[in-house]
Amino acid sequence: MKLELYQVDAFTDKLFGGNPACVVPLEEWLPDELILNIAKENAVAETAFFVANKNDFHLRWFTPEFEMDLCGHATLATAHVIKSIHNYPGDEIIFQSNSGELRVTVSNNLYTLDFPSRKPEPASLPAFIKDSLDRQPVEVLKSRDYVLVYASEEDVRQIKIDRQVMDKVNIDPGGVIVTAKGNSVDFVSRFFTPQASIFEDPVTGSAHCSLIPYWSEKLEKKEMIAMQLSDRVGKLFCTNKNGRVLIAGYAKTYAAGYLWTA
Repeated sequence: MKLELYQVDAFTDKLFGGNPACVVPLEEWLPDELILNIAKENAVAETAFFVANKNDFHLRWFTPEFEMDLCGHATLATAHVIKSIHNYPGDEIIFQSNSGELRVTVSNNLYTLDFPSRKPEPASLPAFIKDSLDRQPVEVLKSRDYVLVYASEEDVRQIKIDRQVMDKVNIDPGGVIVTAKGNSVDFVSRFFTPQASIFEDPVTGSAHCSLIPYWSEKLEKKEMIAMQLSDRVGKLFCTNKNGRVLIAGYAKTYAAGYLWTA
């Protein structure tokens, strides 16, 4: 079977920045085992698969290990493929997913994701996370992911994590966010996933479902600019909106081709 395959850098306006995602359009759903094997072969943090319906698209996301409940950068990458490569005529793309209906609007090449808000609540820090950190947070919260708040951007940039210790427990399907108020942007973050083949995710849209409501309250702002401080760096334009969050960014197509499943 011959399938289209695209690789897109999301949350960046430059190639080799942001977070790379693969996107595979399907005419109908394939067996989950085959889909997971494709994601493993692609060897990026997320591969998105979608099937076009009459008025919307059914979207699923897979890491090389398992299916995710929500992924921001691969949603942005998928919208980019549908709009810029498949020439979708509208400026709003509607996805049906395991996290409900998701809408992406496009304006001047900026893709805005309308995602659920996941406000984190105060939590205790598990020993396997605490012992893996070379510096401790000033605040600990949790939603899907653990959110560790630090005193400064420098703490987030310089933090060192003992992966062997953090990998002792799998936070299925979440991870560990480290975050702080930014120097030149409103807030910064990094994201780590224990036991994943890609330990530090370059830019994590879904993590901002928790970061946006948290920092909106702390900074008393509804509109914010965020930076994820991975080696590839990602820039996100964020809005806190009535139980939803808007996460906007750019995308660049890196590669387009085909894959064969037999």
